Formats: sequence, C-alpha cells, structure tokens
Amino acid sequence: MAAPALDSACLARIPADVTAQEWRRAALPAGIGVLLLGTLFHHEVLAAIQTWNASTAYNHCFLVIPIALYLLWDRRFDLAGIPPRPMPAAVLLGLPLALVWLLAERLGIMEGRQLVAISFVELLLLAVLGRRLWWAMAGPLLYLYFLVPFGEFLTPSLQDFTTGFIRHGLDLLGIAAYIDGYTIEIPQGTFFVAEACAGLRFLIASIAFGCLYALLMYRSPARRALFVLVSVIVPIIANGFRGLGIVYLGYLLNSAQAAAADHIIYGWLFFSAVILVLILLGLPFRQDSTPTRSATPPSAPSGASPTMRGVMAIALAMVIVAALSPTLAAALTIATATPASAPSAIEIGSDCTVRVIGTTGPLPPRSSIQRVTCDGLAMDMSWQVFSPRITAAPLMAERRRLVMRAETEGREEHWLSTSNGTASAWRIITSADPAFAIAVSIWVDGKQARPGLAMRLRMAIDSLFGSDYAPIVVTATAAVDWDALQATQRSEAAASLPKFLLSHPDLDRTIGALSAR
Repeated sequence: MAAPALDSACLARIPADVTAQEWRRAALPAGIGVLLLGTLFHHEVLAAIQTWNASTAYNHCFLVIPIALYLLWDRRFDLAGIPPRPMPAAVLLGLPLALVWLLAERLGIMEGRQLVAISFVELLLLAVLGRRLWWAMAGPLLYLYFLVPFGEFLTPSLQDFTTGFIRHGLDLLGIAAYIDGYTIEIPQGTFFVAEACAGLRFLIASIAFGCLYALLMYRSPARRALFVLVSVIVPIIANGFRGLGIVYLGYLLNSAQAAAADHIIYGWLFFSAVILVLILLGLPFRQDSTPTRSATPPSAPSGASPTMRGVMAIALAMVIVAALSPTLAAALTIATATPASAPSAIEIGSDCTVRVIGTTGPLPPRSSIQRVTCDGLAMDMSWQVFSPRITAAPLMAERRRLVMRAETEGREEHWLSTSNGTASAWRIITSADPAFAIAVSIWVDGKQARPGLAMRLRMAIDSLFGSDYAPIVVTATAAVDWDALQATQRSEAAASLPKFLLSHPDLDRTIGALSAR
C-alpha cells in the first residue's frame, strides 16, 4: 500500500513550530533574568522613577516601555522564523561593564549606574537570544535607553546657547539690551534664562520622538541617523527663537512680566510646533516598512536546539556577573563607614551671637542648625557632617534636601562674587515663587569644593584610602518669614545673604578647620 502523502502546509509549519518551542524555552529565562536584574538594581530603578515624577523633562519616560513593546510587535513578521541561539560568550562582556558600574558608584553618578543597569539587560538578552535575533530586535531594545533620565549636564550649555541666540536676535532687531550672565535687561523689563527655559525637556522629548519616528518611517540606517540628528538640532534652534520671541513680546507689550507670564503655555505650543516641523521634514523621505509574509516557508533552524536548563544557566551567570560590583560596593561602604563627629556650633566672630537651635529633618541624616545675629541681622545656618569615606552621592542628596525650597523652575543661581575677585564656592540660589534665597557650600578635604567631576573623583579616592577631613555641607539663609514679606522686603532679605558672607571672610577657614577629624 502506498504511504499517504504528507500535507505540504504541515511541512511548512514544522520549522515554525520548532522556532516557537525554542522561543518558549528562551522567554522564561529571559524574563526571570530581567526580574532579577531589576531587583539587583532597584536603587537605580527607584531613582529613575522619582526623576520621571519630579522633572517635566523626563515625564515621557513612562511611555518608553510601551513604545518598545509596540516596536517589537510591529516587527513580529521580521522576527518570525529566527530561532533563539544563546550566546554564552556575551556573559564575559559583563565583567568590564561591572567595573564601569563600580566607578560610577564611587563617583556618585546615578545616571552612570542606570546606564550600566540597562546595558546589563541588553547583554542578558544578547546572551539568551543570540546575536542574530538580538540584532533583529535592536531598534526596540536600544530604545530602552530612554528610560535613563540622562542629559541634565547639558542645561548650562543650553542656557548659554539660548542667551547668545537672544543677544544676537536683539541686536538684529535693534533693541537695546544689557546682558549679564543669564539675565537680560531691556527698557521694558528684565528676563532671566532659567534652567526651565534652556529647552532640555523639549530636546530630550524631541530626540525620543525622533528615534521612534525614524524606526517606524525609515529602513535605511543613514536616513534614520540623519533624522535623529535633525531632531537634535531643530529643538535647540527653535528654543532660541522661543526665548527671543518672549523677550520681543515683552518689548512690544511694554511689560516683561506680561510677556513671560504664560511661558509654560508658550513652551507646550512651541514643542507641538517642533514636533509638527519634524514630521513635515521627515514625511517626504519615508520608506515603506510594511512587513510582508514570505511566500516560502522559513528554513529549518541550524545548530543545536538549546535546552531550558542551559538557557537558564546563561541568564543566571549574567545576573551573577552583574551582582559583583554592587556586592563589592556594599562591602566597601560597610567596612569604611566611620561615624563623623559634628561640631555643636560654628563660631562666626566676636561681633556676632550664636544660638544653637538643634537639628532639622525628621529622619537621619539630621542637619544641625543655629541662628547667628550680627549687627541686628539674623541668619540661620545649617550643616551636615559626613564620614570621611563617604562617596559623593549621599553628600549631593543632602545638599539637594537642604536647598529643596529653592529648587523651583524659576530659580536663579550664581556663585558668590568676592571683592578681591577670588573664587568662591558659595552658591547663591534664589527662588521667586515661592520667595526664598539660600547659600550653600561644600567642604571636601578641609577646603571648599565646587560640585563637579573633580570633587567626585577626590571623594571616590577618599572613600578607598581615607582622609583626615570629614566632608561638610553648609547652608545659610535669612532668618525671616519669607511668605509674609512684601516684594521690597524679599529683595532686602535676599541681598542680606551675600552681605553676611562677604562681611565674615574668616567663616570659610573656620568651617574648614571644623572638618578636621
């Protein structure tokens, strides 16, 4: 008897069925590995979510994972028939990545730690799925880097560009202006290019949109890269026009306050216009990326089919490598944590009286606080002393807590200008709504230090080898009820702050000496 003929459609489904089985064997280890990495780097995850909530520049990060999932679904036909082929050698790439995380942790750079955490997720998927499948999913997977609230360091440069753009624009329009730093004065009023006006929120959101648009509309890598570049340049230039437009509107309305009153509304209208411009610029060059099913069945997968146990072992090996640096960092923190003795009071001078108030803050670390009265001028000073082996991250977190009331979008910041022109590390922060002014300074190794990579590097070295000085964060503010003051009184209270600091030049040496162990 002749053997019955096999259905050709059944033959066509065999490779796809095999691929589906291999996908299932890889999906569970990949999912467990991602969950374990999320648990291991939970500090990075929580810090990112807090930044998404607190900063309008990163609100769009909540959409990154849904967008990445949609991009994967959009490529489902391209991924069909590509079997997972684990790549165990990718685990070794996690060793240098772990060193980068440790360096970022010692320097106190949370964004660096978060970038490494996402990179470990990418490496895990590369190790579990294999190079060919990972490359086919590269667009959606790399989009996950937008989960990291990265780019805050660009704000000063963006402020510089916007201020310069406004300066040249006013020159072309023939409007007289006096510009000092980020303050722009015209006869009709004064404008300030604050951090919120730098355009960082629009730049980052525009880049995220540009990458999404490029992945959906283009297939050529060159076109994608060009459109992403355009999505970087256009919002920067457009924000310059936005700033110039607000100043020019103040000139036409004869009122700076009237022109700047709705700058947030102007901002959202501006961002909508930027997105529209990007879409119009990109549409003529779009490429059809609609997936089509192949008329021929996929070829049988080559190579040995991985077992669930083997793939799980690869995923766990990646998690173990990722855990090396956090474990070492925790051991260093425990071994080098020594209590720091805080001074009960900071002496100002014989012409001043000091009254110790106690501590502030419901939970540790609590800051010591005292009231200083000099020539009828009352100032509140607070300080927090840290272990000599502390890294920069806890110190900078305490600095942010101490000046939190001044951390508004409309704040103004500048370094204290001394009479002899020497550099000062006192940072004056002024907020208009709510009204507040505060000075903050940091001492590291017994000397004033400005926040930056150099300070972080010094503290990282001290965390490993120790120091004879304990880092200190000090703040000073006028001892007044800021909310009850009139506009003139607020200005006087804010002006009293640099006056107090400049009239006591020995204060810096006193605080530096107190930091000695």
